[in-house]
Amino acid sequence: MRHKQAPKREIAPDPKYGNITVAKFINYVMRGGKKTVAQKIIYGAFDIIAEKTKQDPRDVFDNAFKNLQPTVEVKSKRVGGANYQIPIPVRGERRLALAFRWLIAATNAKKGRPMAQKLAEELIAAANNEGEAIKKKMDVHRMADANRAFAHFAR
Repeated sequence: MRHKQAPKREIAPDPKYGNITVAKFINYVMRGGKKTVAQKIIYGAFDIIAEKTKQDPRDVFDNAFKNLQPTVEVKSKRVGGANYQIPIPVRGERRLALAFRWLIAATNAKKGRPMAQKLAEELIAAANNEGEAIKKKMDVHRMADANRAFAHFAR
């Protein structure tokens, strides 16, 4: 690397629940700097979750992301003229980032309903170990498992 690494910024906890993970997720959902819109979407989804499941929405949220976080992923590496998919363990920060990304992608893939409603349904499904985002995680794990033979190429 030519330059020194940018310092990690501390994210302030979200205003309603005081949770840093929720604040990070709000930042992921946010588009075009519209943070209040992202907060309305997430807090709306939390209200729907509380109404549907009769549980604390933060518990459902935490459980969903615990289920969504991958432990291994594959990385391409060129060895002797051939590309191999090498399974590697996932760092903590990247785990959360991938889980956020997969959940938002699964939510955006659904059409015809408000974002808060789609997000609430996907969070509930992820908390119950089902849904599109969990399917994506399982695909990544399956891919890593299938390529376990190439693990010795990892540095």
